[in-house]
Amino acid sequence: MNIFTPDVDKDPTRQDLEDALRVIRKWAANATAEEIDALDPAIARTLPGYNARNYPDLSRIYDPDFRADDAYRETLPDLQNGPASLIRGEATQIQHVGISNFRLPVRYRLRCGGETTLETSVTGTVSLEAEKKGINMSRIMRSFYKHAEETFSFGVMSRALDDYMSDLDSFDARIQMRFSFPMKVESLRSGLQGYQYYDFAMELVERAGVRKKIFHLDYVYSSTCPCSLELSEHARQYRGQLATPHSQRSVARLSVLVDPEADERLWFEDMVDMARAAVPTETQVMVKREDEQAFAELNAANPIFVEDAARLFCEQLRADPRIGDFRVIASHQESLHSHDAVSVLTNGPTFAAESLDPKLFTSLFHVG
Repeated sequence: MNIFTPDVDKDPTRQDLEDALRVIRKWAANATAEEIDALDPAIARTLPGYNARNYPDLSRIYDPDFRADDAYRETLPDLQNGPASLIRGEATQIQHVGISNFRLPVRYRLRCGGETTLETSVTGTVSLEAEKKGINMSRIMRSFYKHAEETFSFGVMSRALDDYMSDLDSFDARIQMRFSFPMKVESLRSGLQGYQYYDFAMELVERAGVRKKIFHLDYVYSSTCPCSLELSEHARQYRGQLATPHSQRSVARLSVLVDPEADERLWFEDMVDMARAAVPTETQVMVKREDEQAFAELNAANPIFVEDAARLFCEQLRADPRIGDFRVIASHQESLHSHDAVSVLTNGPTFAAESLDPKLFTSLFHVG
């Protein structure tokens, strides 16, 4: 007698599956409901028109009164805190993992002594050791929300960072808070006033036990090309030809490391004042004809290449004792060319980098 043992390790073909399904249905045609249910409830789902009697009868009604007690919560699966055996990919350290762009209203102190409440986008991350599967990301939010009603400063951010580093048992961490900061500005000649909005970020970074406080400011200004200005004047002088120099809306991102030993606080308004002192051709809010003429004169008095911009901002930042390392990124979004003119200037190791984010300069576009 020949006995054939099926090769269960081989990959089944579609024909194998169709044959198996015919065998199951042939057997079920002569089996009782009890026999089918006892075999496997999943078998019933392969049979046309058959409902397994022992398949769980699940509720389709949401119970608003159900409360999860401690005992129930203990039964809930938690894959992120599972064993190292659940790690997918290389079991290696991750420098930052967390959440980005959770928003809430936050109060900030003003230089004048008052406060303002601004919608703020928060990014919170921690390091992850190689042998850990993941983190409970909601803990970052819960730790941050413990301090959400306080008036924020780097001191409050530091306490929030301490909390979620402790909650998540992490050795490095970061909080970044982004917001649009309003300041009332006056027009150049007409006396009109309006609000200018400045994109700011406060960042607190802990790495290898060292904590750093960082400010980021995007400053928007007009840049008149010095070369184009001279060529326009040449056309007027030598040929009696009316010509206008080209200028464009430009953006500088100033990132500064706040000196922890400084005697005085560095305010948001101080950062804006330094930017204006370096490049006074800030874009305007409220403009009448006399203001537009004044702006043309101001630009003519301050023509500027992108290299000039980087060095002028550098001059202001380096002179302030409250500022340590810094970085200046400037983008002049050309009206003459179909490309932009850009520059990057760094001072100190904090912002030094050999590689640039491929999307760095596209993030400097000011869309109003």
